[in-house]
Amino acid sequence: GFFFSFHTSLKVAMKFKPSVSSDRSKSRKAHFSAPSHVKRKIMSATLSKELQEKYNVRTMPIRKDDEVMVMRGNQKNREGKVIQVYRKKYVIHIERITRDKANQAPVNIGIHPSNVQITKLKLDKDRKAILERKDRKSSSDAVTDTEVNMAGVD
Repeated sequence: GFFFSFHTSLKVAMKFKPSVSSDRSKSRKAHFSAPSHVKRKIMSATLSKELQEKYNVRTMPIRKDDEVMVMRGNQKNREGKVIQVYRKKYVIHIERITRDKANQAPVNIGIHPSNVQITKLKLDKDRKAILERKDRKSSSDAVTDTEVNMAGVD
């Protein structure tokens, strides 16, 4: 009886959402077997300070032909154009960032997008639409403009 009464008096901290697992192996399985469109979102990089000022957007999913600067790791401070976004391995390949194999053949070094900063975006109509949608300043300004105009109605 003692053990039972002792046990019930302990408060058990409940999760906020019991349906969300915190099992490490499940998290890893979900991460590495994620579909390509989810991996795209995970493979995002921060924009440079200039681009953040210009677009009011902090991060963007990385794509081929973006120009990036490596911020962390052995290749730190090196710049180049993204030549491949390797979603299966969660890495990007950047031009001129290579290593020589034993037979002297150059091979690209994979770098995780979280370790790079985008210095120049490859823009097309879809990418511009994403930037406009993500623009934090314009959306909040639009709301205040309508509120100002509505103030004179009544």
